[in-house]
Amino acid sequence: MAPKSTGGKSKSGAPTQAGGVAGSGTTATPRTIQTRSQKAGLQFPVGRIHRYLKQRTQHNVRIGAKAAVYTSAILEYLTAEVLELAGNASKDLRVKRITPRHLQLAIRGDEELDILVRATIAGGGVLPFIHKSLTAASGKKKLEGQQQ
Repeated sequence: MAPKSTGGKSKSGAPTQAGGVAGSGTTATPRTIQTRSQKAGLQFPVGRIHRYLKQRTQHNVRIGAKAAVYTSAILEYLTAEVLELAGNASKDLRVKRITPRHLQLAIRGDEELDILVRATIAGGGVLPFIHKSLTAASGKKKLEGQQQ
């Protein structure tokens, strides 16, 4: 009867199998490393966001693993939403590159994002807006000038 392997280096000097524990099986299947982002099906880095959350807390409060996944999912969703709207704005203006102007038009054009993002976007400009009274007054003056 062969002695049980307790993990670590084998005492008999026999080489261990790649990716597995010595004596655990006959086939050598390398384990694929899967990140937490891949497990959650996200593009944003769950591990990095978890680290940032831990750095930003006071008094060493415990941050659960699901908190980082949830925060990553929220950030990814908001980023995708803004980029989709900005891409539509750039497509409407017939350009291929998204600029801060397109981000501004996208955020201010969406009611919910406008409430969420109350910040000044550098190089974004302002929304095009002319008050009705200004356009109506100039229209009446033109009509009066043409009748005389």
